[in-house]
Amino acid sequence: MRAIRFATDLYVNRLSIAYHGYARRDPMSLLHLAPGRADPYTIYEGLRSRGDLVPTRLGNFVSPGHTVCNAVLRDRRFGVRSSANTGSLPTENQVDMSFLDADPPDHTRLRRLAQPSFSPKQIAGFRPQVEQTVDKLLAKALESGTFDLVSAFSAPLPIAVITDLLGVPDADADRFAEHGAVIGSALDGIRSLAHARRLLAASRELDDVFVRLLTMRRTLLELPGATPRDDVIGRILATEGDRIQTAEILPMLRLLLVAGFETTVNLIGNAVNALLDHPAQWRALCEDPAGLAGAAIEETLRWDPPVQRTARCALEEVELAGHTVRRGQFVVTLIGGANRDPAVWTDAARFDIHRAPEADHLAFSSGIHYCVGAPLARLEATIALQRLAERMPGLRRAGTVRRRSSGLIRGPIHFPVRVAQAA
Repeated sequence: MRAIRFATDLYVNRLSIAYHGYARRDPMSLLHLAPGRADPYTIYEGLRSRGDLVPTRLGNFVSPGHTVCNAVLRDRRFGVRSSANTGSLPTENQVDMSFLDADPPDHTRLRRLAQPSFSPKQIAGFRPQVEQTVDKLLAKALESGTFDLVSAFSAPLPIAVITDLLGVPDADADRFAEHGAVIGSALDGIRSLAHARRLLAASRELDDVFVRLLTMRRTLLELPGATPRDDVIGRILATEGDRIQTAEILPMLRLLLVAGFETTVNLIGNAVNALLDHPAQWRALCEDPAGLAGAAIEETLRWDPPVQRTARCALEEVELAGHTVRRGQFVVTLIGGANRDPAVWTDAARFDIHRAPEADHLAFSSGIHYCVGAPLARLEATIALQRLAERMPGLRRAGTVRRRSSGLIRGPIHFPVRVAQAA
């Protein structure tokens, strides 16, 4: 009976979105459909023409404006959970993602446990490993001449780094990448029963890996004189029962693994895609890889961010941009739209790696939920782009780029390229 109810609710919701998107041209519905996946930015601009805060058909609000989005993400009067503690975003089915889905005080407690492992100082120590992994992957790609940027490069890189950071031994990069992609694809909703089955299987397999690892680590800690290893899992187990409860460990590990993978793989893919679409800027990067790789990554984060939106729920009545947001109403912050706000950036729709800084983009969110893995994503993506430009200045497309079937997570899932001229 529960399965029938789930299937009924799922398909009724999908039909409703399709009807309101295609027949009524509702912008929020279109963002969940093919037009939104192909080009969300045109939809954002249509919303922007209606104001900085726009009511939605479901009785909530949406904003494509940088000022409003930044204010909402920083305002403690908004939380990630509704006042009824439902834990669900409007029209979206969520996977349990630990402190990403929590408000203070639980968010504060759990984030403080994870934060030290992702500090800029700690992440800087991973630079040699990132450089070694990048060089190894590129050397293999150069041998073939034609390769898939995602499966051969941008996916195995962050998987190798995050599994090492977490303390996962002998990780199977292909399996981890597959599980991460499935879980990431469900963050903006389950699309079908088959999708639900894939999500359940991926979550179980991922959890099985962590359960086996946690069991082994706990056994080792029981040995005389044993001390926790200096990695993420070691630090978590050292505080189990105190700062973190046993039931909270798997969701945290799932979050750190998936977030550590999804952001970087899509950031690298979006950066290369933008640069190959702008040949003059790709040539400029190839002429000065060390000097421009970081700027190219920051411009990609602004212009085509991996995470396109998030939402916050009013915990009390808030006056915002000329509207009253009642307790329990959501404000969907369109990060991709906010990052192209013409009121903040000059010629905001133009991709320009030489752009002078004008404001902070919101690609990693803002406020207390600012992405804990931002330093790691920046390090990996910058090194990846620099080495690509140094070793493959003749990089070209070798087929059609296929994007992820998600409106929330934006990036290529298949990106064939070839090396026309080896450096």
